[in-house]
Amino acid sequence: MAAVDRGRYRCWIGDREVSAMKARELGRGGIVVGDIVSLAGDVSGQPGTLARVVRVRPRKTALRRSADDTDPVERVMIANADQLVIVTALADPPPRPRLIDRFLVAAYDAGLEPLLCLTKADLAGPEELLAAYEPLGTRYIVTGRPLTGELLDELRAAVSDRVSVLVGQSGVGKSTLFNALIPDASRAIGAVNAVTGRGRHTSSSALALRLPGGWIIDTPGLRSFGLGHVSADDVIRAFPDLAEGAEHCPPGCTHLEPGCALDGWVARRGGAARLDSLRRLLRSREGLDPADAGEAG
Repeated sequence: MAAVDRGRYRCWIGDREVSAMKARELGRGGIVVGDIVSLAGDVSGQPGTLARVVRVRPRKTALRRSADDTDPVERVMIANADQLVIVTALADPPPRPRLIDRFLVAAYDAGLEPLLCLTKADLAGPEELLAAYEPLGTRYIVTGRPLTGELLDELRAAVSDRVSVLVGQSGVGKSTLFNALIPDASRAIGAVNAVTGRGRHTSSSALALRLPGGWIIDTPGLRSFGLGHVSADDVIRAFPDLAEGAEHCPPGCTHLEPGCALDGWVARRGGAARLDSLRRLLRSREGLDPADAGEAG
């Protein structure tokens, strides 16, 4: 499934694009970009024809989010991806580490390998942000403008032979990356608001296109990412640089109370900003920190 638009599904059979609708017998279950489906009816792909989606195969992976951190109802965004490309600008708009942390939690929960893609290195250096994520061993690439030559080759190598999903807030350059990889895609590119520092939403829906040996999926810009469907233990596992320290906590420790072993761990080894991010996520899940309910600065 390459795209979903107002009840119509864009599918690929080999090199042929087919438009389809969902068969009634599938009920109200959702079909998302990345789903592998079976079609019936007219699958010629000729103008004006319409096939039917009659079966959705079991998903190998599912990237999920919730409306906010107190809502346990999950919504599948993308199916069957194997890599989450977390796109963040080094400036214009400035990086939002807590949103990056949320994407990392979602990646680990979904079984996707994260790749940190830092854009606009021509405006600011990546050293400070990379240092914050070095303890996790997260793979990364750094790009600038223009995105040509070796920078583009490195990006292509990172997403080839994979099913990769681009996520990030508006204005960080996801559509620019998408268009550089697939020039015929022509995804709209928006500017960043000079007052708020936030980008304008330009991509309104997810879109998957072929790459050599794989697929690249662009998603709309996200200002928030709810994790209500992720357990507290899974949140902690998404912070492997802190997980070892959490092993010394007393049984039932919420990691939010006085006496948490993580305080002593961080005092000895560093990582106060990471611990703060972890606790903001945990408080938000419990409805204790509404200012961070899905939106992280």
